[in-house]
Amino acid sequence: MEITAFLDRKLARRFRTYDSDGDGFIEREDFTQAGERTTKAFGLADDDPKAVRFHSMLIGLWEQLSSVADQDHSGRISIDEYKKAFANGLLETPESFEEGYVPFLDAVMAIADEDGDGKLTVEEHVAWTGALMNLSEADARMIHDILSGDDELMPADALLDAIREFYFSEDPAAAGNWLLGSLA
Repeated sequence: MEITAFLDRKLARRFRTYDSDGDGFIEREDFTQAGERTTKAFGLADDDPKAVRFHSMLIGLWEQLSSVADQDHSGRISIDEYKKAFANGLLETPESFEEGYVPFLDAVMAIADEDGDGKLTVEEHVAWTGALMNLSEADARMIHDILSGDDELMPADALLDAIREFYFSEDPAAAGNWLLGSLA
């Protein structure tokens, strides 16, 4: 996969959302802490089946990411390693992307979609993106407005489409390229 200047900015932004402690590396602990913040934000006990599934999905995501990106086997991933993993085909196609992201999004929705209607309110979106990815409330609200359109609720498939656009679209105006807020 070619890393264009635009994709490079998006990957740098995504890397920062993974790097919970801001030390310049992604580590397993970043995923663990993000999972704990997220389940706590929705009042779930550690042994709640939804929390257990979510934590398992996060650790699986970490293991997959580290297996392809941690080139020096240090137990942590630098931004250069992260970008190189994408250049080497981490998300080769939109189809392979869906194989990994659909189950993860399902686990997120099981926690964040408190009424189980398959759609996120702005409050639910603010809560999960803030807890999992450290997005500001202002960014999360703006993103929710963009992705939900005229409806006040964001369907899970709109979120999946936005995630796909984030990784595969070169159109700066595409809604998904605002998934994590401004790329500046």
